[in-house]
Amino acid sequence: MTELLFVYNADSGFLNGAMDAFHKILSPKTYPCSLCAVTYGNTSMRTEWKHYIQSLPVQTRFLHRDEFLAEFPRLGEYPLPAAFQETGEGWQLFLSKTELDNLDLPGLMETITARLA
Repeated sequence: MTELLFVYNADSGFLNGAMDAFHKILSPKTYPCSLCAVTYGNTSMRTEWKHYIQSLPVQTRFLHRDEFLAEFPRLGEYPLPAAFQETGEGWQLFLSKTELDNLDLPGLMETITARLA
């Protein structure tokens, strides 16, 4: 079974999360994580996104930038946010930063569905 790994362009931890939430509210145009911006409201994951990822026929995993770089240092060359797919032959880029930067939530879900088909 394939796995999708979504990587936020934000670091983990309560303080980082709080700072990100304020940044997203105060200056959304300069917020550096388009994946966070479309899949999260001000404080929690959007319900539509949560239900969508639970319905996918693949496992999904989410990491923050610092967690990702610690676990997958060889993939650190890819700009974040990004999504990767593991199919048994290693991790491959599934959605690039450029693609994610240009998708809203419905577009993100449509793109994932199409690529998994």
